[in-house]
Amino acid sequence: MPLDIDEVVETFALLDDWDDRYRYLIDLGRSLEPMPEEAHSEDNRVLGCASRVWVETSVDRSKGEPVLRFRGDSDAHIVRGLVALTLAFYSDRPARDILAADVLALFKQLGLSEHLTPQRSNGVRSMVERIRRDAQASLAVQA
Repeated sequence: MPLDIDEVVETFALLDDWDDRYRYLIDLGRSLEPMPEEAHSEDNRVLGCASRVWVETSVDRSKGEPVLRFRGDSDAHIVRGLVALTLAFYSDRPARDILAADVLALFKQLGLSEHLTPQRSNGVRSMVERIRRDAQASLAVQA
């Protein structure tokens, strides 16, 4: 079942303790659609993350403008939750919407920006850059 961003925001607001928020983030990671082992490839690996992170992108052009769908995984529990949150924010959206959207503003709203280690923050930025590159590439193919 897809992750509902509004529900995540509401749940974060209800959790006062950061230990509880981290546990919730880990639970979000468990909600990720499983990636087949062959998708854990170097082509799908996100560089710049301290943990190992993979993002697989598919593009649907059936309705004209490309719509991107993402699957992801990580070998670290909290990072897997960050992957789940990021992919839920961007997945199944038109490429132009992806380029206009800012998941980092969501992370700031949730208070994650101040509570992530610098390595995890860099990893999230690397993942966002990868998603944005894929969206840009899907538009370039269309042109």
